[in-house]
Amino acid sequence: MDLRYHYLFWKAAHHLVEYKEYRILNLSQNQDEIWLENSRVKEANIIRIVKRDLDWGNWVKRDLEMTTVNGEKIRKSLGKRQLTIKNLYISTYPPVDGDPDLLRVPVEHRKTKVQPMLLHGEKSVEMLKGDPLFNEGEWELPPEILEANVDWIKNMTLTSSKRQVQKERQLFERGKPFFTYFFIAVQVIMFLILELNGGSKDPETLIEYGAKYNPLMIEGEWWRLVTPIFLHIGLLHLLMNTLALYYLGMAVEKMFGRTRFVVIYLLSGVTGTLASFLFTSNLSAGASGAIFGCFGALLYFGVLHPSTFFRTMGPNIIGVILLNLALGFSLPGIDNAGHLGGLIGGFLVAGIVSLPHNVRPLKQISFLVGSLLLIGILVWQGIVTDSATWDVDTVNGVAQEKISNGNWEEAEKLLIPVVEEGSPNAQTFFYLSYAEIKQNKLAAAEKHLMAAIEEDESFHEAHYNLALILIDSGKKEEALLHAKKAYELNRQDGNYEKLYKELQGNL
Repeated sequence: MDLRYHYLFWKAAHHLVEYKEYRILNLSQNQDEIWLENSRVKEANIIRIVKRDLDWGNWVKRDLEMTTVNGEKIRKSLGKRQLTIKNLYISTYPPVDGDPDLLRVPVEHRKTKVQPMLLHGEKSVEMLKGDPLFNEGEWELPPEILEANVDWIKNMTLTSSKRQVQKERQLFERGKPFFTYFFIAVQVIMFLILELNGGSKDPETLIEYGAKYNPLMIEGEWWRLVTPIFLHIGLLHLLMNTLALYYLGMAVEKMFGRTRFVVIYLLSGVTGTLASFLFTSNLSAGASGAIFGCFGALLYFGVLHPSTFFRTMGPNIIGVILLNLALGFSLPGIDNAGHLGGLIGGFLVAGIVSLPHNVRPLKQISFLVGSLLLIGILVWQGIVTDSATWDVDTVNGVAQEKISNGNWEEAEKLLIPVVEEGSPNAQTFFYLSYAEIKQNKLAAAEKHLMAAIEEDESFHEAHYNLALILIDSGKKEEALLHAKKAYELNRQDGNYEKLYKELQGNL
């Protein structure tokens, strides 16, 4: 084959790499076939250039069929719904027996389409000038082409490709991790503190050291949006989140830099806790929301650099996210609301801070405004409602806090709507009766203690308090029955035993 075609092969590749930002996927060992990729070019995601004298049409047909098969594999690896391949043959002459439509009609296989194009003879330059992908290039070839010319354009192409690879690597290596190790150290230290002060699985210890506990947050302890990020419930929980933070935190901190990583990690942890607060009433703690925020940041990276993302970590990241969410919905005890809140928060915060050297003020401001509106709406809907719409455990917890602080009237006002319109349980009735007793509303307290016992026959505190009220009402025989029941349910309580024996002796 004439050196002109060797030169044209590399010049076409150089044009795509240098000016159209295509990336070399593969270069054959004998350097007569090259595959290039650019996911942003819809009309030609993949370009294959083949330098070969085409003798027979059957070979071309088989080659195009094989190209569609290989293209389908590439499509799956890139995670694309559809793939279009532009296939350029550079040949001295067209196939001897070729059908004219053979090199015009696209060949399709499943979701991959190959559009062939033949560059041959003196028409090669004219055909390139008429193609939308190549018409901006300089295609006038030197009058005499030497081996040195071919080597020069080849080296230019490969040098451009290496610069692309180096630029891509810089996306993953913007800094050395520091805060990943810092956050790991903090959560390990806090775990040891919990274990030394009651245990990391003890609810009272967790609440004391800052776990997410809705009643106290409603009462104003909003610092609990942050503190749960550093607490873990049990050694397995700590180990799993530490391992996840090590790998994900390292990746995000390298991509976004130290300062951006800290902002993403902490704010996505806060959004995870906030989502857990708004949608679940369980006591919870852990770095899971912040870790899912790292997933969200990586998804934002995928939005900015889709080709790099899907070619490297994208499929694995998406698979791990879906697996974790599926496990969260199918297994008990997993705070999926916190996971989803962290994931969405991480994506939004990453959009606000963006990647280094990729500052887009208008886009970042739109992410910030959208995030604030979303959080505002969720918080308003989650908090500014009457207590009858709250989760019953949250209502009971808030009531317990108000009672422990001596706010009897506030506790009563909180619980009455739940009893009348909501879904009260035995504890709801009991707390209401307690607040009423403290306000000397004994008739109402008696009624609500009876309701508590109807809900839970084994509620020994309710039996005991009811017995005391019945004594004041002169109903000593009925009081004896409830005192006896309280004592039988909990023989360790000295007050129960004393009351029961006193009533026994007086009847």
